[in-house]
Amino acid sequence: MPRKRPAAADAKGAQKPKPIPLWPFAILLVALIAFYSLQNNILIGVAAFILFIVIIVLILKEVKDEVQEKGSKQSFKEIAMVIGVVVVLWVALILVLQTTSPLNAVSSCSMLPALQRGDGIILHGISNFTAFTQSNNVPVVNLSVVQFASLQNNMANEFVSYYAYLNGNKSKITSVLPPGDNFTYSIALYNNECLAKYQQISRPQFIHFCYVGQNPQSNLIKFNYSIGKLLVQGLTYRAIYTSAITIANTTIVENYGNPIIVYQTTAQDSFSGPIIHRLVAEIAVNGTYYTLTKGDNNQALDIEFDNYPASQGDVIGYVYARIPLIGYARLLISGQFAQPPGCDQVITPAPSQ
Repeated sequence: MPRKRPAAADAKGAQKPKPIPLWPFAILLVALIAFYSLQNNILIGVAAFILFIVIIVLILKEVKDEVQEKGSKQSFKEIAMVIGVVVVLWVALILVLQTTSPLNAVSSCSMLPALQRGDGIILHGISNFTAFTQSNNVPVVNLSVVQFASLQNNMANEFVSYYAYLNGNKSKITSVLPPGDNFTYSIALYNNECLAKYQQISRPQFIHFCYVGQNPQSNLIKFNYSIGKLLVQGLTYRAIYTSAITIANTTIVENYGNPIIVYQTTAQDSFSGPIIHRLVAEIAVNGTYYTLTKGDNNQALDIEFDNYPASQGDVIGYVYARIPLIGYARLLISGQFAQPPGCDQVITPAPSQ
């Protein structure tokens, strides 16, 4: 009589289900991110975010299965080793690049065409601002403590930039001149803080109260404008933008070869979060530096948009390198699916620049 095979042997011979491979999902995620960077379609962004969540769930399932197979002690040991390697690499980056935030992502289009939305950037800290400005030929204006205090006390009047008012109507303003010649225009300074107030309450007819005219003598910073080309979805317009500033009788022309820095805004600024913009000039006050910055694709300096000059302590670092597309991973994780304003247009400076 043949012997019956033990049930344990049958169970031993059974194979456990194979884990779902992650590489097809990873390839699809990369493809979606690349397609999203080209199309800027919010649905594609949402799909990429959902796929990222699916990948995370699959990874957690794999970890759970591994814990059940190898035992919690061995699995946790392996996980701790991975986390340890990541922490060591991160600390190494901080030490080598001399900044607590060595990695960042470009979330807006204010630095087009130098930086694209979705670029990942590697930052290097600035340990010596004097050496940094000298080695990069960044203009430096020396102000006394009294002069800088007068600037800070007058900031509400320093928040000005150039606009064109059409057909003599000082409440009908634009920074982009419409095509055609069936209108007349004059260019003058307007107070941006005042403009924001009337725009928030939907009272455009009162915008003429924000009219400043030319640079007030009481302002320490004087602004000069140029008219460049603005390409919007294949159409060319004329754009008014700040091309030079004068501080304490020193005129500084915008230089697109200056370093790009990242600084942290404060509660008093209209911008929020880390800002990635190009250095225009440094203000030196008794050994402390304050930065004046501008986005290449913005029509005015940050200070003209109700932002105070960032002190050297608020500067996180300068852009050391860029990695295309990789920053989209961070944008999608943080839910920044929608394309911000300005991504469909690029300013081309006047020929003299």
